[in-house]
Amino acid sequence: MKFSHKSVLLNESIEGLDIKPDGIYADCTTGGGGHSFEIAKRLINGRLICFDQDKEAIAAAKERLKDYSPIFVNRNFAQIRESFSELGINSLNGIMMDLGVSSYQLDNRERGFSYHDDAPLDMRMSGSGESAKDVVNEYEQEMLIRILQKYGEEKYAVSIAKGIVKAREQAPIETTSQLAEIIRTNVPAKVRNEKNPCRKTFQAIRIEVNHELEVLEKGIADGFELLEGGGRMVIITFHSLEDRIVKNAFKEYCTGCTCPPEFPVCICGKTPRAIQVNKKPITASDDELEENPRSRSAKLRILQKL
Repeated sequence: MKFSHKSVLLNESIEGLDIKPDGIYADCTTGGGGHSFEIAKRLINGRLICFDQDKEAIAAAKERLKDYSPIFVNRNFAQIRESFSELGINSLNGIMMDLGVSSYQLDNRERGFSYHDDAPLDMRMSGSGESAKDVVNEYEQEMLIRILQKYGEEKYAVSIAKGIVKAREQAPIETTSQLAEIIRTNVPAKVRNEKNPCRKTFQAIRIEVNHELEVLEKGIADGFELLEGGGRMVIITFHSLEDRIVKNAFKEYCTGCTCPPEFPVCICGKTPRAIQVNKKPITASDDELEENPRSRSAKLRILQKL
């Protein structure tokens, strides 16, 4: 299956990066290379570093960017600081993060991300380490409840977790269709009839498998420290948990004095380290929504370091 992915909010995010032809940029989530391609063709003497933990994504991006000379790093972007240290690069002019699961990963049934197809339970973006099958079959019931509530904001987490534990006592849960059926059986009929009840549980397990929120927090913190003054961080999120982390991190960087208002003078000495380029998140246009329905939940935030 060919690695393909239609980049969401492509023009808006590239414009937000404010690319300098001689600058150094990192695409932390290269995927099929959509954003990387647009960055690369705007550089003259600049450099582009492309991160992705998915080997298939790196291979696809190398083909798409064969007319350019980016540096490819087959690592999770949580390792951005260590990677740049090894490359001898001390600072960046811009960082791009598109946090969505690629169309290739969703549509390739063998990867086990989708509840629409029957496939082995996997969901590993890197292809290694703990899989969704491990989570579903080995986590204790209380842990399952916790991740479904925390990462899926699932209202029926308790009944779904109980259903998982009951089913695996009979035989291991090995496929996406098995898990989907357990979820459907353990939510009210009204929920089954109104919408697909699997989305939140699959999201929660995927986040747990790939440690997505911890990776995001570390990537933002380390990436921000690498940015030069005037450098920009551009992040596209696809669900509220991600967006909350980005929103709060950006707010923290943009906040100055935190002394109580009754203090006559500032004693904390804190000053803003950045400004938000867009006060409200940028969302997909009507045209993009019609062309690419997966863009409906996307939010773009842009930060500029002072």
